[in-house]
Amino acid sequence: MRHMERKGIRTERGDINRAVEVTNNKLSQQRARIKKAKDWLYAIPIQDAPTMVEMMNHIADGKNLDSHWKRIRNLQTTAKVFAFLQRNGLSDVTQLANNIEQMNRRHYDTANAIKEKTRRIETLTKHLEQCEIQKQNRAVYQKYQKLDPKKRAAYAEKHAGEIRLYKEATDYIKAVMNGKAEVPPVKAWRAELAKLTAERYELCDEYYLLNDELKNVEALRRGAENIMREDVPERTPTRAQGMEL
Repeated sequence: MRHMERKGIRTERGDINRAVEVTNNKLSQQRARIKKAKDWLYAIPIQDAPTMVEMMNHIADGKNLDSHWKRIRNLQTTAKVFAFLQRNGLSDVTQLANNIEQMNRRHYDTANAIKEKTRRIETLTKHLEQCEIQKQNRAVYQKYQKLDPKKRAAYAEKHAGEIRLYKEATDYIKAVMNGKAEVPPVKAWRAELAKLTAERYELCDEYYLLNDELKNVEALRRGAENIMREDVPERTPTRAQGMEL
């Protein structure tokens, strides 16, 4: 299908390859973000660590919140962080570090499962593509086989591409079947492909859920870094708009 992609014609396999590339890039970025969060947390001295509420209250320090929409976004961020802390029962740095470790394990489990299913999806997609190529070019090849030997050369020259594609697809399918059966299980392959594709979408939901949780951790990190800046007033125990964790 590469020759079709080079001509600007989108193919199912090309779409899958592009999706895989994006997925791999995103998974790598997420892994790097989790590592960065872990490195930050393990560098914080436990004795001097700011509380979760302190971090949350300093998220917007140093930002220009003069516009209505900026203030709204800051309130939304603070509300999401607060909900994240409550949902996971996080009240100190040690608990947050344990939560990040859990996120790290979830990331690796999700990434490995996505990659495993993607490999099988790619294989099934190629199987089905070759079956389709064989089907599309079968009539030309069968006509070529039935022609009088004297007329074959001219016909073969005119339809060289179709004949080559049919032979290549046939050889591929024979190799895949490995003598198990003459007719490939196209229906079963399609059913398996649909099932794996749905399962991969579910795993992608887990990836996006982790991303949302990471955003909250990164917001807390901003708050902690703002606390440590020289221009931040001396820390005092605070509550987030009267809310307790």
